[in-house]
Amino acid sequence: MAPKNLSFKIILGSSSMARRKILADMGYDFTVMTADIDEKSIRKENAEELVVALAEAKADAIMSRLETTDHLEENTHPTLLITADTIFLAISYLHLLVSRWRCTKELLEKSRQVRKKRANSSKGLSETTSLPAQGKGYSGGQATVVGSVVVTNLTKGIRKGAWERSEVYFHEIPDEVIDSLIEEGIILNVAGGLMLEHPLTLPFVDTVIGTADHVMGLPRSLTEKLIQEAL
Repeated sequence: MAPKNLSFKIILGSSSMARRKILADMGYDFTVMTADIDEKSIRKENAEELVVALAEAKADAIMSRLETTDHLEENTHPTLLITADTIFLAISYLHLLVSRWRCTKELLEKSRQVRKKRANSSKGLSETTSLPAQGKGYSGGQATVVGSVVVTNLTKGIRKGAWERSEVYFHEIPDEVIDSLIEEGIILNVAGGLMLEHPLTLPFVDTVIGTADHVMGLPRSLTEKLIQEAL
């Protein structure tokens, strides 16, 4: 099937495989660029303002690169830049400010311990490792997901952005499942250390209030709405 955007181009400003898949499943053809920004330097009063500010900062960074490289060509077809950001509120906004640092530190430490445990096992030794607080925090609990989408029409200078909020409720997640996820390592690069669509995680999702694509990083209906508004 022909892509939906024959009359305009799309640049997805994200390295997220989940966002790439969602946008492709929506029927769009696009290229990918990533933004190198210092997210820790951007702080806002609340989570909703923060995710929008981060998505806008990513867009600004990519636009600067495009201007430097003269990537955009003069043509009759507008080019849309789509950026997004997602954060997980497991307890409160205060928890949000420290959770990324704490989660990353604990997951990396867990990965180091797993490698050390394997090495010791090969030498006939044993070592007990502890589960990371972030993974156990989701087990049997709830996470609030706040995500943003920003669509910038690079040709017309129009920018449209908005945020959405979802809630995810979990069954108790067995320790061995959390161990397997950490050992696999993929969640080290995922916001909040959670992949809703992961085969190991999905069976323990009780209820999603909102949409799964929003939790995965790119809400379809909101993205579609903003694309049309930006055009």
